[in-house]
Amino acid sequence: MKNVVEHMDRILDQHIPGFHQYVLTTPAHLRFVSQNFCRMTGYSPRELLDPTQDRYLSLVHPADRALYQAFLRKLQPEQSDTLEYRLVRRDGSIIFVNDTISTQVENGVLIGSSVLTDITRIQEEAAQMQVIQDSMPCGFLKFTCTKQPKITYINELMRQILRIPDKQDAELDYWELYRENIYLMIPMKERQRFAQYLQRIDTQGTPLAGELSIQRCDSTIAYVFGWVTKGVNAQGEEEFQSVCLDMTEKYQHKKEQQAQRYISALRDVYDMIFEYDLANGTVQCLCGQKSALFRWLENIPMQMEEATEKWIAATVTPEDQPGIRQFFRSFYAKNLHDSGKRPPEIRYRALTTRGDLQTYSGLFLQVDANVSLFCCRHCPEAELAIPSAGEETVQQMRELVLRFSEGIAAFEVRGEEVTPLYASENLCEFFGYSQEDWLPLMQQSTTLKDFVSHSGVAYQDFVSLLENGEAEFSYYDLTQKSERRIKAICSQRAPDGNGPRYIMLYNMDEARKFRQTAATDAEVFIRTFGYFDVFVDGTPIPFRSQKSKELLALLIDRRGGYVSSEEAISFLWEDEPVNTVTLSRYRKVALRLKNILEEYGIADIVESVDGKRRIVADRIQCDLYEYLAGKEQLFQGSYLTNYSWGETTLGELTSRQNYSRGNDNE
Repeated sequence: MKNVVEHMDRILDQHIPGFHQYVLTTPAHLRFVSQNFCRMTGYSPRELLDPTQDRYLSLVHPADRALYQAFLRKLQPEQSDTLEYRLVRRDGSIIFVNDTISTQVENGVLIGSSVLTDITRIQEEAAQMQVIQDSMPCGFLKFTCTKQPKITYINELMRQILRIPDKQDAELDYWELYRENIYLMIPMKERQRFAQYLQRIDTQGTPLAGELSIQRCDSTIAYVFGWVTKGVNAQGEEEFQSVCLDMTEKYQHKKEQQAQRYISALRDVYDMIFEYDLANGTVQCLCGQKSALFRWLENIPMQMEEATEKWIAATVTPEDQPGIRQFFRSFYAKNLHDSGKRPPEIRYRALTTRGDLQTYSGLFLQVDANVSLFCCRHCPEAELAIPSAGEETVQQMRELVLRFSEGIAAFEVRGEEVTPLYASENLCEFFGYSQEDWLPLMQQSTTLKDFVSHSGVAYQDFVSLLENGEAEFSYYDLTQKSERRIKAICSQRAPDGNGPRYIMLYNMDEARKFRQTAATDAEVFIRTFGYFDVFVDGTPIPFRSQKSKELLALLIDRRGGYVSSEEAISFLWEDEPVNTVTLSRYRKVALRLKNILEEYGIADIVESVDGKRRIVADRIQCDLYEYLAGKEQLFQGSYLTNYSWGETTLGELTSRQNYSRGNDNE
């Protein structure tokens, strides 16, 4: 027994890290220090053991002493507790320690047995990581994988992006609100999409990246490019980890550039342009080129309602003032715009700076929820009358600007050379270019043939548009993410053959829907056993695009189920990955399929929702569907001979046939 006790003493003295014992009376003092503890601190037992004072307290870092003393005071008999703090060694160096004290009562005296663990390296690494996270040019945060995620960590840059203020007395603690529910930093319109992203990451375990708008504490919106992944924290609990790059300044700069290009194009149609900001209650003149008065006021914000009323009272004729006042009151109340219809327009008579009475046309073009442009132009008597044949194209062009639901493009044409001046974002895609490709084109001239070759429009069709001033096209709308049928109106060529030409587009979807409704019902039969073909009223469709024909065959093979863009690409181009090139190629294939079906009056056999497509089975007759329904014995051992991917269904059909024959033999 004595050997065991000596062995235990040796373990405590030499091997248990930083072992020492406290007598927790007043004053508290050390009664035992191990060799390991002395090596850790650099002090000898003689320097530490003193029943009249607490020598250990002098080793505790001055900044941590109050914390340490409070820790000792709350210790109770037969309990264990832990604290992290700093010690100053004899040589002046500082170490971080984890102190675990267990207490027991001996002869009525409370004794504390303490084990110290040197955690200096861990603390230094954590501090370094903290510096990296706080200094990295990205926001970083962690939050729980719960239905209402809570933020467990946020770095300083992310706090700056969110503009989280330090809590002041009697003020709302924004950080506490965000910390308890991360959805508070997501604008309402983005929350469903954000929740879907988190669900995908949680279930699939794969990280996601993308752009997102977030709500700052001051109610403004920031735009970030974020990356979210799922990991495990130090406690073994699952958590989301996100890195965010602040794109707000870049987004606003891009938006300002687009707005300036937009306004530059509008200047060629309108005499004056005013920006109305409902959020700030201000109005400012952006373009007053035809008015000496408004040129002086350009880009000077004024109180919205007051400035407008002064303008109405001073210039608009008394007969027209009630109508235009009501027009603006409806605009202030956000009752003027009607979704899906042309922008609201009003005509009025007003005095010019020369004192002449002229007729003007004004309308609001909505930029976003709070900002709209009030655009005015003088209406000469020739425009108020029925346009002559030579004026018709210009009038149509102005009518299209009023709609402005699709876009506008401007070009400078010199002979066969064309230089793009401006295009709204969705029209870049129409011409076959990205925004990044479009900007360099604006710095140089390109032959018309080369320029048009990137689009899905035939060169001769585009030349016809320039010559005739009007045409119809189909294109993939990048903003709406759907195929669109549009009408194009082109401004007339200048007398010298040079100068800017403007192309403006408007939506033909409603007209197309009307034509489809009015069209007679055609009988569509689709043959899949053998070679794939489509017959309309007994006449086969001669597909101009074989890939479009193959896409339709794929939809038939899916039997009414939706096929996504990614799935379709994996079948149509088996050896190529899904990327921007193949996605662009696929959109053109889908568009050509839509066009050929429209041409034969059977566009309703294919349904498209959010980029996914399916065949509408009850609008066609198909040998595959009839065979599977047990109506006829049509299958003779071949299926979609044109396409290798049809072998999977072929195997299914063969097994079905063999099973059926086996039952017949029985």
